[in-house]
Amino acid sequence: MITIRNANERGKADFGWLKSQHSFSFGDYYDPKHMGFGALRVINQDRVSPGAGFDTHGHRDMEILSYVIEGELEHKDSTGTGSVIRPGDIQRMSAGSGIRHSEFNHSKKAAVHFLQIWIVPAEQGIKPGYEQKQFGAQDLRNKFTLIAGPKGGANAVKIHQDAKLYVGILDSAQSHTTKIASGRGLWVQVVKGSVTVNDKTLKAGDAAAVEQESSLNITARDDAEVLLFDLAL
Repeated sequence: MITIRNANERGKADFGWLKSQHSFSFGDYYDPKHMGFGALRVINQDRVSPGAGFDTHGHRDMEILSYVIEGELEHKDSTGTGSVIRPGDIQRMSAGSGIRHSEFNHSKKAAVHFLQIWIVPAEQGIKPGYEQKQFGAQDLRNKFTLIAGPKGGANAVKIHQDAKLYVGILDSAQSHTTKIASGRGLWVQVVKGSVTVNDKTLKAGDAAAVEQESSLNITARDDAEVLLFDLAL
């Protein structure tokens, strides 16, 4: 079963400096039909104006991933970590027993466009932590590369959950087939371009929840960038 989550049906928030679209219930947006997918709880597509951002605030018991599509995102947190996240980077912050952080657009001239992703951890109250890794275009071209998972990896940050996140940059007409293990599902999030997922078409911002399928074929209709989550259901 493949269920499409159309981009224009997502929840929306507009604070002037921040324009956000929510795949799942978040903040003032609540929809009991869209509360998450497995351990995947939040996918927010955020656009932040130059120089603006999220002031210091707290989180607990959540694995938070930041994936920058365009621009530069500046991060600071109470572990003493500070960094700038750019396209080609994946950042993981484990909120655990409690962490405070801020996120700002590093640029004073250009907007930053990024995905904020929350995954519920398998264990509560762990020690807060931070990790950031970089992957090059050669690691992604016409294949799906692991960028987050329970064991980490060369290009992957470690998350405290039985969940994996892959990213692929596919040239037009390129195709990729993924086998799906029993008891698991896939969430496909299109970042750029458009693809077919089995026989269904997705464009940028669209997503698909894949359940009770043995395999999934993703074919690029034009040059495309896609996130692929593999989750226990």
